[in-house]
Amino acid sequence: MTESYLTDLADPLWSTDLLIVGSGAGALTSAITAAEHGLDTLVIEKGHLWGGTSATSGGTLWIPCTRHMAAAGVEDSEQEAYTYLSALIQDEVPQVKLRAYIANASKMLHFLEDHCSVRFRAVKYADYHMDLAGAKENRSHEPLPIKAGQLGRDYATLQPMHVAAQAFGRVNWTIGEARPMITRQPGWMWTMFKVMASYYMDLPQRYRTTKDRRLTAGNSLLGQLRKASNSRKIPLQLGVSLKEIIIENNRVVGALVDYAGEQRAIRVNRGIVLGAGGFERNQDMRQAHFATSSSSQWSGSQANNTGDAIQAAQRIGAQLEFMDSAWWAPCIKLGDEDRARPMFVERSLPGCMIVNQQGMRYMNESASYHVAGGEMMRKHSDDCSTIPSWFVFDGRYRSQYNVGPLVAGPPAMDRTMKPSLRDVLHKADTIAELAEKMNVPVTALEQTFERFNSYAVEGKDPDFDRGVNGYDLYYGDPRNEPNPCLAPLTKAPFYGLKIFPGDIGTKGGVLTDENGCALNQDNQAIAGLYAIGNTSASVMGRSYPGAGSTLGPAMTFGYLAARHAAQLS
Repeated sequence: MTESYLTDLADPLWSTDLLIVGSGAGALTSAITAAEHGLDTLVIEKGHLWGGTSATSGGTLWIPCTRHMAAAGVEDSEQEAYTYLSALIQDEVPQVKLRAYIANASKMLHFLEDHCSVRFRAVKYADYHMDLAGAKENRSHEPLPIKAGQLGRDYATLQPMHVAAQAFGRVNWTIGEARPMITRQPGWMWTMFKVMASYYMDLPQRYRTTKDRRLTAGNSLLGQLRKASNSRKIPLQLGVSLKEIIIENNRVVGALVDYAGEQRAIRVNRGIVLGAGGFERNQDMRQAHFATSSSSQWSGSQANNTGDAIQAAQRIGAQLEFMDSAWWAPCIKLGDEDRARPMFVERSLPGCMIVNQQGMRYMNESASYHVAGGEMMRKHSDDCSTIPSWFVFDGRYRSQYNVGPLVAGPPAMDRTMKPSLRDVLHKADTIAELAEKMNVPVTALEQTFERFNSYAVEGKDPDFDRGVNGYDLYYGDPRNEPNPCLAPLTKAPFYGLKIFPGDIGTKGGVLTDENGCALNQDNQAIAGLYAIGNTSASVMGRSYPGAGSTLGPAMTFGYLAARHAAQLS
C-alpha cells in the first residue's frame, strides 16, 4: 500500500463497516443482510442507474428445497440437488462450497420473505438437464409483480428491463404469462389480452412514456430489494466507481474510488463485498481469456460490466478462476441497439433450425441457451465456421412466432421491419436463393433442408435428438404433434437471420470459499474481501443447471458474505 493511500484514509470521503460495490441483486441482498445484523453499510454504483444487469434480467432464482416447492407438491432434498449439480459441475467446485450453496439458498430466500417483505413464487420451469438424476421442475423462483409507485423517486433511476425480456420490447410480463403467450398454449389469447390491457389502460403513463409501471422479473426483484434497503436507511451512491482496494497489515481497510472525477477514499471497518458484475463488456479481457474470439457487442448485459472489481482484486493478490467461461446464449445483434438480444425461446419452437457457414446443422437447437451458445463457440473453426451462424425459419413459423424484434405476422408485414433488422435478416422464395443471400453452399443447405424435413414430419431428429430432453419441450408448441419442437420448413418465403455466440454475463472472476471470502494465490482468505455474483468464480463452474443459476448464487453468497462479515471482531 502506498503512502498516498494512507493519507486518503486519514480523510476519507465516507467511512462504513461494510462497503458494497455494485447495486444488483446480490449486492443489495448483501447490504440488507449486513444491516439486519447491525452493520453500517454503504452501496456504491459505477453507473448513473441502479440495479445492474440483475434489473434488466428475467429476475429468476434457482433455489432448491424451498417452502414454495413443497406447497406446489414438488418434493426436493439437499441430496437430490447435490446429485444433480455434482453431475454437471463434477470436480470443478469444492464440495464444501457447493453444499454451502445448497444448504443456504433457501435460507436466504426465506430470510428475504420473512424479514424484508420480498415476495417470490416457484414456477414450473424445467431444469436445463432433465435427463440427469436429481433434476426437478419448480426450483426456479420469480419475484411477484409490484407497482413502480412503491419506489417513489428511485423508479426514475432504476435500470430498465432488457427489451428481450419484455413482451413486444416494452410490456412487462411474468414467466407464467410469457410461456403460454410464446408457445400458444390453451388460453394464450386471454393471457395476452390481460397483459396488454393492463399496459395500455395505464393512460396517464402512456401519455408520458412507454415505460411499464407494472414491474415484473428483474425490475420487480430489484424494486423489492431497494424498498427493503431503503427501510433500513442504507445509502446507495450512484456514479461512484471502484479504482483500488486498500490493504493495511494484511487486511482490507478501504477503497479508492472515483467520485465526480476526483479520487477519494472510503474507509471500511469490516470489509468490502465486490458485487459489480463480470467483464463481458471489456473487449481486452475477452480477448485475453476466451479460447475463441468474441465481441463485447454480442453481450446482452448492460454496458458497465467491464471487470473493474475483478482487476482491482487481482492487483492485491486475489486468485481468479473460470475466466474462459460465460453464461452463453445465441444472440441477435442489431446495429441501433446498445446490447445484443439473447435468443432464449425462439430456437425451441417448431419450424426452424440453425446452420453454420457451410449450410449444415451442428446442434440441438432447443437445448438451453447456455449449451447452444457454447456449441457455437466450441465448434467454430477456420474450416467450419459457426460465427456467425444462421437461424433459418419458414413462412409458417414467421406467421406464428416472434423472432427477436420481428413480431409474428404474415410475410406482408416484412415491409414494416426496421432497417437494422433488414441488415441481418435475409428473405427468399427458394432455399437456393436463400443460400446465395447468406453466402453458404447451395447444395449443402438444400441437403440439410431435405434431411431435416424428412425426419421432422415424423417428429424425429436422429442427428441431435431435438425435443427429447424435458427442457427442450418447455418452450415447444404443444399444438404441434408429435414433437412440439419439430416441424418441417416447407412454406415459402424462407428466412435466414444472422446470429452470434453471445452471453448474458461472464462467469469467471475472484475465487472464493464457502462464505464468499476472496482467496489469494495460496488459497488463503484475504481478510475483509468478499466477491459474489459474476465478480466471483461461479459456484456452478462452467455449467448452467437451470433458470436463475446466476441470481440464486449471487444473492446466496451475498447473504453469506454479510453474515460472515458481521461475525468478525
